[in-house]
Amino acid sequence: MSSVLLTGIGELVTNDPTHDGTPLGLLTDAAVVVEDHRVAWVGRRHEAPATDDARDLGGRAVLPGFVDSHSHLLFAGDRAGEFAARMAGESYTGGGIRTTVAATRAATDEQLEANLARHLAEMRRQGTTTVEVKSGYGLSVHDEARALAIARRWTSETTFLGAHVVPPEHADDPAAYVELVTGPMLEAAAPHARWIDAFCERGAFDADQARAVLEAGAAAGLRGRLHANQLGPGPGVRLACELGLTAVDHCTFLADADVEALVGSGTVATLLPGVEFSTRSPYPDARGLLDAGVTVALASDCNPGSCYTSSLPLCVALAVREMRMTPAEAVWAATAGGARALDRDDVGVLAPGRRAHLTVLDAPSHLHLAYRPGVPLVAEVIA
Repeated sequence: MSSVLLTGIGELVTNDPTHDGTPLGLLTDAAVVVEDHRVAWVGRRHEAPATDDARDLGGRAVLPGFVDSHSHLLFAGDRAGEFAARMAGESYTGGGIRTTVAATRAATDEQLEANLARHLAEMRRQGTTTVEVKSGYGLSVHDEARALAIARRWTSETTFLGAHVVPPEHADDPAAYVELVTGPMLEAAAPHARWIDAFCERGAFDADQARAVLEAGAAAGLRGRLHANQLGPGPGVRLACELGLTAVDHCTFLADADVEALVGSGTVATLLPGVEFSTRSPYPDARGLLDAGVTVALASDCNPGSCYTSSLPLCVALAVREMRMTPAEAVWAATAGGARALDRDDVGVLAPGRRAHLTVLDAPSHLHLAYRPGVPLVAEVIA
């Protein structure tokens, strides 16, 4: 075991409020000691202990690696034409998911894994060190299980999303498809998944169907999360809170009762501003959620249809510009908030014992993530 002192840190975001009394836990002229892939010490440079080696980061800002708690990276095919149609005025309905299902079913395991690896590398270059990956583009017993088996080789945060949409072969009998999802498909998928999810929206699955899927998943040992209230008002957020799910994602169209349910439940509201950017939909009211006391996470929702961006720095900038989050709130939501949404206490915070996942910015402060949108500010990822 060897120890390394990372010094020359102009601003360090720790997300440990014991340092300065704020959620970001900011330190200036800071240093971090890394030992055996873990953070061993954090503090002021002049107080740093002796180590076996040292690296000077040249006054750059450092923050915890981004935690992307919502992505759909197991897919094949391209839907750029659908994006162009939306930019020309067509609305997003989710119907294009079936196009990706056909392409994904036709792809080989090697093609799917190569595509996954490419997107994960793209995320890593932009500072993301922890990624959740969903299935949901196979929608058959074989294709959902193989997607999750591939994803499991790359991340421990895998989510079974057989309840994404009803595939064409079950269009006339959605009840039979729910039975498939909660029966043979779940049995095949569960060994490769940590989470179970459902798309609770008009045109996908109603509250009763989503409940059946989530309860079957819980019985199989999977933790629950839910897509809800993306395309319009609905019962999904309140269902997630009632069931005590770890996170509910999208939360675009909320009533007062939805917000009240979130406040009382402890369920994390994961907001996905890249979706609204890519679909020209209204942005979620992040300011209202934060002011009410809801825990908010930011994630990319990287997928080939409604949001083909892998950039959490872009999502931070959008959250600040379009959803009235402060830069500090947005950075916390994309790091510690994402960790909360995955129920992880080893990432998202730089403190002794946590994983040494650090994103180094070619900038003096975390403020530059929103101040300089679209600029490749990630100089290095240490993980």
